[in-house]
Amino acid sequence: MSAPDPAAAPVPEPARPSRLRRWLPRVLLGLAAVLVSVWFGVTTATAELSLGPHEARYDVTTDATVTLDLGPFGTLQIDSPLPVGLGARVTVEEIPADVDALHGIDTLQALTGDLNSYLQFFTGPQATIEDAARALVADAAWRSLAALAVLTGAWFAGRALLGAARRQELTARLAPHTRQIVAGGAAVVLVGTLVTASEEDRARERVQAQPASAVFDGTPLEGARITGRLGGIVDTYGGLVIRAYQENEDFYRQADEALVAAWGDWEDRRGTFEPAPVAATGPTAAPTPTPPDGAGTADEPADDPTATDSPSPTATEDAEPLTFLLISDLHCNVGMAPLITSMAEMSGAVAVLDAGDTTMNGTSVEQYCVSTFARAIPDGVDLVTAPGNHDSAETTAQYARAGATVLDGGVIDVHGLRLLGDHDPKATRLIVTQTQDESYADVGTRLSEVACDDGDGVDLVMFHNPRVAPTLLADGCVPALVSGHMHTRTDPEQIGQGIRYISSSTAGAQENEPRIGPLKGTAEMTLLRWDPDTRRIVDWQLVEIGTDASATVHDPEPWPLVVPEPDAEADGDGAGTPDPEVTEPPAG
Repeated sequence: MSAPDPAAAPVPEPARPSRLRRWLPRVLLGLAAVLVSVWFGVTTATAELSLGPHEARYDVTTDATVTLDLGPFGTLQIDSPLPVGLGARVTVEEIPADVDALHGIDTLQALTGDLNSYLQFFTGPQATIEDAARALVADAAWRSLAALAVLTGAWFAGRALLGAARRQELTARLAPHTRQIVAGGAAVVLVGTLVTASEEDRARERVQAQPASAVFDGTPLEGARITGRLGGIVDTYGGLVIRAYQENEDFYRQADEALVAAWGDWEDRRGTFEPAPVAATGPTAAPTPTPPDGAGTADEPADDPTATDSPSPTATEDAEPLTFLLISDLHCNVGMAPLITSMAEMSGAVAVLDAGDTTMNGTSVEQYCVSTFARAIPDGVDLVTAPGNHDSAETTAQYARAGATVLDGGVIDVHGLRLLGDHDPKATRLIVTQTQDESYADVGTRLSEVACDDGDGVDLVMFHNPRVAPTLLADGCVPALVSGHMHTRTDPEQIGQGIRYISSSTAGAQENEPRIGPLKGTAEMTLLRWDPDTRRIVDWQLVEIGTDASATVHDPEPWPLVVPEPDAEADGDGAGTPDPEVTEPPAG
């Protein structure tokens, strides 16, 4: 074997690919992985929500159509509002058995309840659509991330199994064919896209070949196409539901117009109305008696030569009170949502206070109710709720996700107003035996202790059931309580060392009457003006909507001052006036 010739030219090393050529395949591969993951996530997204009184499963499709699958009855199809040819298939499942689990309920009652639920859905379909879209987007995002994680894991696992030497060998063999591979991949993507698009076009043509049902003309489902037996059922009986829907729409449209007109009339005459002065700065301050001429008060001697012309601490005529809109006991009557919007906008309310019983039974299918009410609140206006006995943890969580702030036993700041509240410990719903994990006296004592221990003080407590008043207002740490529950208004009155106000139902709820459809009783909302300087409610103003779609805007009335009881002054024990008898309504 001859020795190597030192003069021979060295063998050149293989040329290393440029940085761009090294990274370009990786970038393209990463982009392809992302696209595949997103495609997988979007096209497999699903959500379990509600549709009217039904549970329903929502699945994303690629036929540019929203299809409501009613099983053997057929389907209802509408053009999809989703982009890039996406649609959805809504598989309507059963009405939860526990929703109508009432002793002695008959078929007519059950069907009437179902009709009311359908009417609620048609009145506010946007809330259901938005809830479904959000749920599908969230599910698609999680699925996309999971798919990307799987692909990434598979990539690194494959690299580890091949080893560095084998990877270099494969790279060297594939390098000369990079252009062909990229071109082939692009061709596959292009052909797949064209085939998918053509399938979507054919599916859209098949769907659009179905004639639209005239029953839905003038409703949010105008242009809907019906297949199977459902078409005959809708053609025969759909007019009844549509007439109920139109009657409902007409009623609340007239009521909203009447409310706007009544508010305008009140604003025209408010120049002649003398607003209530802000008086007293403490929660137990009594009205200051007017002294005779030349005489002073007990705290200010008559004709005091050192007296100045500085304003009294109770005179805050230049203050700008904030307006809060109080509503209560909506009981899923989404027809009132536009009127709440109008009232909040016209009054300039900084927040809407919902005193509870926003739903009927606290079931998952009532998500569209809380979503509709949350959507009714104008931008920039806060929404705060104290859940009632007809609400549940599930619907309250849905309300919170829709934008409501839920009171949970602590003090929150709402535009300077120190607000305290909590959920009603009692559960009174069709699916739950009446239970109560804490007495109202205990709740009142607990919230009163929170108020007394709060260093910044509490201006208002909102709690659904007014039975907390005796213990809550006994110590004077809470100047005012607003409640609902009774479906009957009780004007502001002194209880103990505070003022209690009971709001009537904003849904016009009446015993043994359905909450859905035109009002069965007078619906009420209340405007509270609160002065941030004195931290007192200045006045309250009642707004009523009648069963004839009329509206009445009353003049504001002064919020009463707390007058210390003689026994409380003498003994200092904080005892106040006894709580008037409060009768619990069967359906409250």
